[in-house]
Amino acid sequence: MKQKFVLIAAIAFGLIAALLTRSWIDSKENEYAKRHAELTRKTEKVQVICAYRTLPKGTVVTTADIANGTVFEAAVRGRPVITKDDYMRILGRRLEQTIEAGSPIFWSDIEGGTAGYKGLAHDVQPGMRAVSIAVSGANAVSGMIRPNDAVDVLGTFVFGDESGAKADELVTLTMLQNVTVLATGTDTAKTIDPMEKNASGYSTVTLEVTPREAELLVFAQQMRGRLSLTLRSPSDVQYESELPRVDFKKVEAELTELNEYRQKKIRGAKSGKSGN
Repeated sequence: MKQKFVLIAAIAFGLIAALLTRSWIDSKENEYAKRHAELTRKTEKVQVICAYRTLPKGTVVTTADIANGTVFEAAVRGRPVITKDDYMRILGRRLEQTIEAGSPIFWSDIEGGTAGYKGLAHDVQPGMRAVSIAVSGANAVSGMIRPNDAVDVLGTFVFGDESGAKADELVTLTMLQNVTVLATGTDTAKTIDPMEKNASGYSTVTLEVTPREAELLVFAQQMRGRLSLTLRSPSDVQYESELPRVDFKKVEAELTELNEYRQKKIRGAKSGKSGN
């Protein structure tokens, strides 16, 4: 009886020892697997855009300046690298710093590129288009228009008949109302310095418009005349459906009416604020 007990106990201890050994081996295998995966990640390579030659700060990037390259993922982890799918988005943009030949180019190296920011296309709403118009100085409210502002677009054109029998007529009209500003120059809402007092110095403003409105603005820029912007209040979404074309005769005939209308609008706005 005693021998049977010893035998059973030996078998039990043997099984326990085998289970413990198996458990230890499994834990080591898991540990080795984790280390292997970590080493593999460190040695994995990603395809990126590199400088084909040494590119000085201020270089405007062209296809001749860049090339495809591969780098270890661990070397660029945590930094927004430009991949081969993004190369079209950096063409025509300036470098913020010198890039050595063969070195990967990061978004932080590109003018207007912040961490994770891959260009203006990501800010355009589906179904809309981004189009730039040439405005500066007084035509852009003294350069105080900022990204995300809402503006109206006014056009001033010179009209005349083809025969030249009639004198050219200068006409101003409101073309678009309540249009969102995507960028002023190369500054967008994501890249502009919020501590900057004003954004003067740009010569173009990029607007978010429909495809039909884009055609209208592009055509208008080709005509004799110029485009101007008026700045709206962020809370003003009103659309005026009966804005007239303005020429010299209208200005001369309706100055009194225009001023009375303006005063009425001002009084209405003040009374509305005081009632809040």
